[in-house]
Amino acid sequence: MAKKKNKLIIKKPNASDKLKGLDFTINTFGEINLTYDIDKINDFLNSHVEDKKLNEKTISDGEAKK
Repeated sequence: MAKKKNKLIIKKPNASDKLKGLDFTINTFGEINLTYDIDKINDFLNSHVEDKKLNEKTISDGEAKK
């Protein structure tokens, strides 16, 4: 009887519909290759992710850096 070969199944994570088609790979030189424009990714992140450094809750009223 021949042995059965296990097939590697790669599942893609669930993502927003606005980022459909986003795929990235890292080549042998460590460079990141994207299939999506980096400006579109930054626009998406700016509109959907809150920046912790700019959040007013993290800075106390009288302790603002000068």
